Amino acid sequence: MFIEKIDRDALLKPLQTVIGIVERKQPLPILSNVLIEKNESGLRFMATDLEIQITTQIKDTEQAGKETAITVAAKKLQDILRVLPEDSKVSLDLQDNRLQIKVNKSRFNLQTLPAQDFPKIAEQLEQAGKIEVEQRQLKKLFGMVQYAMAQQDIRYYLNGVLLVVDGNNLKLIATDGHRLAFTSAKLDKEYSKHEVILPRKTVNELVKLLTDTEDKITFELTDNQVRISFSDIVLTSKVIDGKFPDYERVVPQYTNHLTLDRLAILQALQRAAILSNEKFRGVRFVLTEKNLRIVSSNSEQEEAQEDMETDYHGPALDIGFNVNYLLDGLNNVSEQSVTISFGDPNSSILITVPGNDDFKYVVMPMRI
Repeated sequence: MFIEKIDRDALLKPLQTVIGIVERKQPLPILSNVLIEKNESGLRFMATDLEIQITTQIKDTEQAGKETAITVAAKKLQDILRVLPEDSKVSLDLQDNRLQIKVNKSRFNLQTLPAQDFPKIAEQLEQAGKIEVEQRQLKKLFGMVQYAMAQQDIRYYLNGVLLVVDGNNLKLIATDGHRLAFTSAKLDKEYSKHEVILPRKTVNELVKLLTDTEDKITFELTDNQVRISFSDIVLTSKVIDGKFPDYERVVPQYTNHLTLDRLAILQALQRAAILSNEKFRGVRFVLTEKNLRIVSSNSEQEEAQEDMETDYHGPALDIGFNVNYLLDGLNNVSEQSVTISFGDPNSSILITVPGNDDFKYVVMPMRI
């Protein structure tokens, strides 16, 4: 017997931890499988797509034993476990290269592939730089920038988040060429300088796995690989090899500022977005003395208009933006107020938080 009478949830939880990177359709069939290893301390689960590898360990003396391993279709195993009664006991038995899942009077037989064929990522972490940060803090920082990552851009270095460690500063930057999000935080210690671009899939998976606790997460960084350890999880990932844009040059310095209640401008943009052009999602900011007018229209000649009283005293401006970009930034800031800084109608805008230099969000204008 490979695993004898274990709680359904005790199997399902580690499986759900690693399964996020598994795709049903893979060039190699074994990449659709999860590797389950039995060892002297319990059970270990591993999944990979050759770029990212996630491992989690469950210490269970009752299931510990002689080292054996199997690989089985991850999604099918998850689907089976999900539909079982919550308090059920599950047994896994290996027979003739098939895994039999037994629960009460139910039996499921799944094909397996040899564990020795499972392509584990070779670690390349000699002389890696190490940093530690709280999970809660890191999750918040990623949330403030991850929406600005590019998706499948030919400029591959934009398809991720730049992580910069410099002394006791941790900076995260993401851009898709149309907007740029920057955030930073102080670390407990001083560290040597490191810069890596974490791939989009790695960032998304990491954010899903992080918890809102003060527990520490450890990064081990090299020029071509990163290992991230927290709780009982180890995530190993390749990093993107490329030159990230000079983000410091992108952040503008303006003298025309407008401070607004974040929720008020967010809701006004959400209402205006309803009648924006479905393809281009454009809205216009029409700024005059102490007033901001938000205007949207579509190809059916429908129009929405929102007026907001403001503290603005600069020159009159009429600038167009993709409303989704503005909503992304405002939705991922938790502070009550935001400051929007303007140049001229052809310049980007800068969204910041009053009294806080740790967040900057730059949005390029668009013609409407």
